[in-house]
Amino acid sequence: MGEKRNEERNDERKSDIGSYLLRFVLIAIVLAITSFLTPGFSIVGLWAIILAAVVITILDYLVEKLMGVDASPFGKGIKGFVISAIILYATQFIVPNMRVSIIGAILASIVIGILDAIIPGRAM
Repeated sequence: MGEKRNEERNDERKSDIGSYLLRFVLIAIVLAITSFLTPGFSIVGLWAIILAAVVITILDYLVEKLMGVDASPFGKGIKGFVISAIILYATQFIVPNMRVSIIGAILASIVIGILDAIIPGRAM
């Protein structure tokens, strides 16, 4: 019985890591699209997009684990939307070549929510 539990825990960890890797890739794609579509939101360069995706993935993970809140724009209603906008706005202070205005973060959160509904998987 103990071996089955350990195997189940290992499978859960692998799927958890896999889901965050998938989320990282989706965030990078969504950020590139959002940067193109959203005024007040710009990321210049592939490395900046990759770094922003890493930072957003980490911040999203921390918000989920510490606060127990889903940070997707439509994950938990207005809370998820606001947290998503805050994460996007805060990321600009860590990532060079990324500029986000407050309105840009709000619009980007809307665009990301729409893209999140279209693209299979969960971006944020």
